[in-house]
Amino acid sequence: MKRKISMPNLGGAHAYILHRPHPTVQALERQLRAIGLTVIHCWPDLPPEALSGDFVFFDADQGHDEQFPWAAGASPMPMIALIGSEAPGRIEWSLEAGAHAQLLKPVGDGGVYSALLIARMAFEARRTLSAEIADLRRRLDERQTVVRAVTLLAARGKDEAQAYDQLRQMAMAWRVTFEDAARRIVANHTEQGGHDDQRDHR
Repeated sequence: MKRKISMPNLGGAHAYILHRPHPTVQALERQLRAIGLTVIHCWPDLPPEALSGDFVFFDADQGHDEQFPWAAGASPMPMIALIGSEAPGRIEWSLEAGAHAQLLKPVGDGGVYSALLIARMAFEARRTLSAEIADLRRRLDERQTVVRAVTLLAARGKDEAQAYDQLRQMAMAWRVTFEDAARRIVANHTEQGGHDDQRDHR
């Protein structure tokens, strides 16, 4: 069954247009205001307050990385590229800058609302994916730490099952999670230059 897509209410959102003065900017502003957005013009750089904005439209033809107060591809809001020249280098740069959608110049009387929705959904999907990847990496790091801790305990003459059970008992005695106990053992081992703390590992 397909998941129903919820259309966001864009009224009251703030859109920054990072573009030199141009008829495209005027056409874009008309559509944005008709949709209910507040429009802020800026050039050649985004001001610090743009960090709290909801959308950024940027000139893909004359844009460059230094215009944005964040790393390439790490924008805190959806970004929409305004493309006049379809030169491969310019399109590649706009994608690396983090474009979630695009509008071809000259901007006419339509297309802005669709671009806003596509950019918002692409931004949310990318953010969700990044969070899932970060969570998977964290869980993998924790698993590797547990394996390392069990290996250290097993080095004292225990088999893997006994070492695992000892780690579980230590976590209970310390009143911490299993993973926190593993981190403590590994950190203790590292701090002492590879010699386990006899008192903690009994």
